[in-house]
Amino acid sequence: MKFTVKEICLTALFTALVFVMTFVPKIPIPLGYAHLGNAAVFLGVILIGKRNGAIAGSIGSGLADLIGGFAIWIVPTLIIKYVMAMIFAYAGGQTQPGNFSISRQSILGLVLACLWMVVSYTLAGAFLYDSLEAGLASTPGLAMEGVLNAIVFLILSKPLQKIRLLK
Repeated sequence: MKFTVKEICLTALFTALVFVMTFVPKIPIPLGYAHLGNAAVFLGVILIGKRNGAIAGSIGSGLADLIGGFAIWIVPTLIIKYVMAMIFAYAGGQTQPGNFSISRQSILGLVLACLWMVVSYTLAGAFLYDSLEAGLASTPGLAMEGVLNAIVFLILSKPLQKIRLLK
């Protein structure tokens, strides 16, 4: 797995973007907070590619957990966000950076990625707090977060879909 200098720089840039979009607009929900970071993860996938977008998404989100006082969530977040980005990329038909259009397949990718995020964070919360009820308490907030992030991504992706940062 080789990275070019340009890929490293763009991945670092999107890591910072994911961090800011996760850390700044905090909306409290049980066991944590909702944010717009997932929209940035999805944008990273379409603009810098699935591998680099997934790396930026997982690290940026993990850093937000660390700095935000949710260190217990760092490992689950690293895994959940990486897999979420890959689900979006593969199920959404993301083949090359910049080669994105809003279609049934891309909507399916968003839905499956957000569903993964909701289910996996619910189960992680149940495990970390040793209570299924605690995990389930966060489910409605996570579902709303997923819908909000998908909408924000779709709004932002339309004007950005012609950008090819890696070309």
